[in-house]
Amino acid sequence: MALSARADQHTPMMQQYLKIKAEHPNELVFYRMGDFYELFFDDAKKAAELLDVTLTARGKSAGEPIPMAGVPYHAAESYLARLVRAGVSVAICEQIGDPATSKGPVERKVVRVVTPGTVSDEALLDERRDNLLVALHRREETFGIASLDMASGRFLVLQVDGLEAAASELQRLSPAELLISDELNLPELTENRKGLRRRGPWEFELETAERLLTQQFGTKDLSGFGCDHLQTAIAAAGCLLSYARETQRTALPHVRTLAHENRDEAVAMDSATRRNLEIDINLTGGDDNTLFAVLNKTATAMGSRLLRRWLNRPLRDLATLQARQDAVGVLADNYRFEPVRDKLKRIGDMERILGRLALRSSRPRDLSRLFLSLATYPELQSALAQCRSPRLQQLAEHISTFPELVELLDKAIVENPPVVIRDGGVIAEGYDAELDELRSISENAGQYLVDLETRERERTGINTLKVGYNRVHGYYIELTRAQSSQAPADYIRRQTLKNAERFITPELKEFEDKALSAKSRALAREKALYEALLETLNTQLIELQDSAAAVSELDVLCNFAERAVTLELNCPALTPEPGIIIEGGRHPVVEQVLDGPFVPNDLHFSRERHMLIVTGPNMGGKSTYMRQTALIVLLAHVGSFVPAASASIGMVDRIFTRIGSSDDLAGGRSTFMVEMTETANILHNATPSSLVLMDEIGRGTSTFDGLALAWACARHLAETVRAFTLFATHYFELTELPASIEGIANVHLSATEHKDSIVFLHKVQDGPASKSYGIQVARLAGIPAPVLVSAEKQLANLESGNHHSLAPVAPAPSAPLQGGLFDSATHPAVEALADIDPDNLSPRAALEALYRLKSL
Repeated sequence: MALSARADQHTPMMQQYLKIKAEHPNELVFYRMGDFYELFFDDAKKAAELLDVTLTARGKSAGEPIPMAGVPYHAAESYLARLVRAGVSVAICEQIGDPATSKGPVERKVVRVVTPGTVSDEALLDERRDNLLVALHRREETFGIASLDMASGRFLVLQVDGLEAAASELQRLSPAELLISDELNLPELTENRKGLRRRGPWEFELETAERLLTQQFGTKDLSGFGCDHLQTAIAAAGCLLSYARETQRTALPHVRTLAHENRDEAVAMDSATRRNLEIDINLTGGDDNTLFAVLNKTATAMGSRLLRRWLNRPLRDLATLQARQDAVGVLADNYRFEPVRDKLKRIGDMERILGRLALRSSRPRDLSRLFLSLATYPELQSALAQCRSPRLQQLAEHISTFPELVELLDKAIVENPPVVIRDGGVIAEGYDAELDELRSISENAGQYLVDLETRERERTGINTLKVGYNRVHGYYIELTRAQSSQAPADYIRRQTLKNAERFITPELKEFEDKALSAKSRALAREKALYEALLETLNTQLIELQDSAAAVSELDVLCNFAERAVTLELNCPALTPEPGIIIEGGRHPVVEQVLDGPFVPNDLHFSRERHMLIVTGPNMGGKSTYMRQTALIVLLAHVGSFVPAASASIGMVDRIFTRIGSSDDLAGGRSTFMVEMTETANILHNATPSSLVLMDEIGRGTSTFDGLALAWACARHLAETVRAFTLFATHYFELTELPASIEGIANVHLSATEHKDSIVFLHKVQDGPASKSYGIQVARLAGIPAPVLVSAEKQLANLESGNHHSLAPVAPAPSAPLQGGLFDSATHPAVEALADIDPDNLSPRAALEALYRLKSL
């Protein structure tokens, strides 16, 4: 229902609501009425479904019942959190007029719009995960991406070419809300995405974007940010900034710079690789048993978020990584990280506290945590003075001390402030003389009333006389109905009850005016002092943000040091030369969930040995061996120590994986089609500096088709791409590749048979595996015994060369026998053909020979 020519048929209140709703058609409108936020019409129906609240009706408007649902004002945050997680935006409409003086409906207006990507409230955010607003713009085959963390003010842009690269970056950023143009039609990027917002194409105009951005940063142009040439990304950033301002209804002073993320500076990983490596999300969509879960022992929430960002964007800058390694080594030596971590644990989520401070949405407890955090900074600097590392010394310099702010907050805020400012009790006694005086009047009211009650009882002789107060009628003297006739002449009747009369005297009226005025004036004074305090803190916002960023990095480096000591990680040697050498490598996640010891393994990659054909039984450890290699390389590229006895890692540009089987039924792609799509991406984009993991290529089709594809893919990677490749397969024919192509070697995961069972040794050894042990693994899985016996017989037939033994009926004579690529057994027809000398055959003999060959 919308406000139209029939507006006069609606009540004045509903006219006001419908006018506000017309301005916010895409948001649920939380319309403040007393102690509730009410929702009407379609908003009410949607809220009732999403929040599981009762859908009722509120009278009629324009002759129709009005669907209505509501949530209590004091519990609104929990409901907002659920809506935000569902990708729904909410317009908060508050009463801004005075009910006592309003004629008609109290004036209301939308004071803020809560959207999934722009929330900053503590209760609505996951403290361990970034909450990003992202805008995506396309110009031909170039994609511009801008991201903003509203809670911290971190504003980034990047530009990539191609749909695959854009999809990979969107998966890395995992936006809570995504802004795209109405004209963009890319279901591959937008389908089933929560928080998708379509905006007008004019919001992505370059000229408008440049004007908005330079205005935000107070600069003449964007050249100082190193991104003025990224026109597609700048267009996206302009739309994003416009949307952020529109929803926040305030300036964004904490958004003070624009950083360019250059994709060439990081190790690129596509969507399949991130999924297969389970960096911070496991294959079932949870966060248990991920690399992040094993590594994350950070002391602060902002450190935890930075760690997640580092893991999802490994760097290729050798100097930066070696500086981190040096810092981790110094902190790990003699457990120097422990006193630093003890201090870090006392520091709050400064990034988000400062973000709310800038947005003027800070709560009293934010300021209390800010005080405790800033008071810890000098101790943190002292602890770092013992750590002789260039990077740690730089961080110590950035962690400034703020003695004036610490003193101000100590004086201004009570030790345990209430949650919100509206009821007062936040500003400490002794901070402001005027506030103390007003509070004194209000707080001494109780004693005055006790004294008054005693005096009036003595004066009137009525022992049951009471002095009290209620919010509606104010202060009063109460007498029973029977005793009311004895009231003195100066008692003025105020209220009549069933069994009592309430009076007021000139003295009590004078006190009432003074006390109630003092209480409201004290609350107004306290709110003004609170706002002034926020203004003062915001004058040093830039320095505070820089210090918080340094604390975050220090936390991650301390976390790496603690993990290195606890998990027995070692520092890898990083080199610009290509190659990967790992001695005693382990899978950092798998070894944490094993009951027994993890079997470490080695790996040696160089330009002369850049592909390993990995064979061995299922469950033998091939996939673990491949993934641990990728995770060790990834950890080396974030500056962490690695789970290996020793390692030398050359810089890689990309990590690719083709592991596991999954389909995309909604997209109309079979398991094999998904496998081939991922393989095509690797073959097109891998370089000699890439790390490639290929597991069981070709298994989604017939044996001979699959074998041919696997052979061709392996050969292309080895001869043309020359990437560092682990190629796991059950096609034993591929183990013959090293004999004909340079740079390939065979390795296998060992196993041994014991009676009818199999023991996995999980040890990587040189050379190809001797067999697949498929039937033994099937026995472990519980396949019925008759089935296993039948399989063993058929296996014996196949291994003896009887290719037709599986069929109960012989194939038609015209059916060709499909040969393998590397068949080593000689066919009888081949032997017979070798004995024929065509130069000495008569035509009749040649025809007889042909019939004989056909029979074979």
